[in-house]
This record gives sequence, C-alpha cells and structure tokens, in this order.
Amino acid sequence: MGYYIRVLGTKVDAIPIDLMRSAAEPAVIKIEKQSREANWTQVVLSHADGQEIALIERNDVVSGELGAEEIQELMEEVQQYKPASAVAWLREFLPRVRVIYAFQLLSGTDVNDGWTSLHALYSKIWNRAGGILQADGEGFSDEDGYTILWQFSEDATGEWNVGTRRPDGGFVHYAIELGNPKHRSAFLEGEIPKGVKLA
Repeated sequence: MGYYIRVLGTKVDAIPIDLMRSAAEPAVIKIEKQSREANWTQVVLSHADGQEIALIERNDVVSGELGAEEIQELMEEVQQYKPASAVAWLREFLPRVRVIYAFQLLSGTDVNDGWTSLHALYSKIWNRAGGILQADGEGFSDEDGYTILWQFSEDATGEWNVGTRRPDGGFVHYAIELGNPKHRSAFLEGEIPKGVKLA
C-alpha cells in the first residue's frame, strides 16, 4: 500500500480538468479511461516524459459506496489518536465530508521538482473542495490546514504548523518543533506549549 495524502472536501462538484492542468504545469494530467472529463474519478499526474508523480482518485461520499466506507474507517481511526479535543471535533466534522480526493504519491514526486506540481494541484483541489486535509504518518488538519491530530512517528523532527482547539470551539494556530518532548506532550494533551510562536 502506498503513501497517501487526502483532501476531505465539503463541496461535491468535480473540479474542472482544465483548472487542474493549469495548476499542475509543467506537469501533465491524464484522465484514466474509465473517467469522463466532466465527472472524472481517476487521473494521473506525471512529468512531461511520462514518469508518474501521483494517482488521484475522486470518490463522492454516498451511502453504500467506497467514499462512505472510507469516512466510516476514518471515524474509527481518529479515536486511536490525540489530542482528545481534536478527536471530538473530527468526529463532528467528518460526517459533513461529501467528497474524498486521495493522492497516492508515486516515484516521480521526488524527481524533477515533482513535489511542486503535486502541491500546487493539491492546494487547488482543496481551495475548490473546501474541508480538511489528511496525510499518512502526519495527521488531520482543521479547515485552515493546520495539523490538529497527531499521527507522527516517535522520531519525527522539524518545525510544524499545528492547531489546538479552544474551549469556544475554534483553534489557536502556532508552530512547534516535532522533536521537542515538551511541545509534543503539551500538544497531545490539548494544551498550547509555552514559548511557541502563534500564527
């Protein structure tokens, strides 16, 4: 199973292929045979030479179909993580998701600046679909793109933008050092670590 990043969108309309193509340039987008351009379900992002950067699948969240099953799995998955305040928020939010865009990262991501085209396309889709983001081995975001649920490995390091839920239901955004045990501990308890820089 590959590495995935996802847009969990609240707006169901399929994003026009021409907008995706302009966002992804100089990379190119190929529609898979089973998809129609107006209502595509699967496309491939690749370099001009054909090396594939990502496979992108679009699944509407409809009862009895794959999208709805994925949301149910995510509802169960988030309960295994912290902070508890983020789990509660996500379990309220996830039933509002109407479409899932799943990006499977392929070998072309790490060559010829493939990540730049991938990120531009990912951002374009998120801007159109709304909702939140999820990345394997990282976590879930709020609607502003700040990570609110911790799914990092124990040895994760680096500065990262996160959000902690306030009592009134909103989020406080700030940056932490993933490898700092005090930052990590406070975040997991739903608290803002001392000394961090607010966004």
